[in-house]
Amino acid sequence: MQKPFSIKTRIKSFRFAINGLKHIILNEHNFRIHLFAALVVTALGFYLQITSADWLWLIAAIGFVMVTEIINSAIENLVDLVSPEKQKTAGLIKDMAAAAVLIASITAAIIGVLTFYPLIF
Repeated sequence: MQKPFSIKTRIKSFRFAINGLKHIILNEHNFRIHLFAALVVTALGFYLQITSADWLWLIAAIGFVMVTEIINSAIENLVDLVSPEKQKTAGLIKDMAAAAVLIASITAAIIGVLTFYPLIF
């Protein structure tokens, strides 16, 4: 049976999410690299006064990269928890999660080039 809706429970769930975000910012080097890139892109967008449509694409790309990096880190931690010894399959799972971040990052870079290249050159 489902529990009744509770504001207190919803607030607690936000705290859990914020704790996860704090952890990833403080402990995951690659996430901090992506965060820095997002800040640079955001500053460049303001400086070049990009259009609302361009902002939508950039925000979506930044979110895509951040979310895949968080999921990648969660998968890596889970694999390390359930398979502390080195195993080929465990390594492959981690590689596939990292590949998702790579694809997201390449996609974001392409969006960035398509957005900024015409404005800079």
